[in-house]
Amino acid sequence: MKNKFTTENAAMLLIDHQVGTIKLAKNIPHAEIIMNMRALARIAVETGMPLVLTSSMETEFQGAMLDDLKTIAPEAYEKRVQRSGVVDPWDDSNYKAAVVATGRKKLIIAGLTNHVCTIFPSISATEEGFEVQAVIDAGGSPTQVADNVSAQRMKENGVTITVTDQIIAELANLWTEGAGPTIQKILQEEILAVTMKEQTSAAA
Repeated sequence: MKNKFTTENAAMLLIDHQVGTIKLAKNIPHAEIIMNMRALARIAVETGMPLVLTSSMETEFQGAMLDDLKTIAPEAYEKRVQRSGVVDPWDDSNYKAAVVATGRKKLIIAGLTNHVCTIFPSISATEEGFEVQAVIDAGGSPTQVADNVSAQRMKENGVTITVTDQIIAELANLWTEGAGPTIQKILQEEILAVTMKEQTSAAA
């Protein structure tokens, strides 16, 4: 496959993964959203990819960013862009500057929620010449209809829709070399082990 996203040419953008906004996601289990978000954050940190975090109105219902991000990516957490009501992060000059400063033209975006927090910056960045992959299962929407409509609208505007396992495999490229072993370890610890544990519990 030509024009792959790699750990050396892409940046990871996690948007509004907050204790309040996650409550708005109804179409995907919250545990699954957090599992996928953790995997993406760890991959960025442990492979040296630029990681840009942003939050919206932390003192209001949106609340603080999830503790997982503070633990996994303390440096990015401290540098997070705290928006004061700007819906589309791309319209926040501080956020846009932080993304541009990564020097990467390929962006992996996940946000809560997909129907608001993911769709607008994904389309805005695409309009300005960035290549964007939106990871829809590291976010969610109030309904499946809202998620489907958002995915379709993003696709119509040039955004590539993906899921966590797929973008992880693309970033790894080769499990045995380069960033591959690190990414495979994260995949095992954050997703495969959790999934297998859930399946075992369900079968018991």
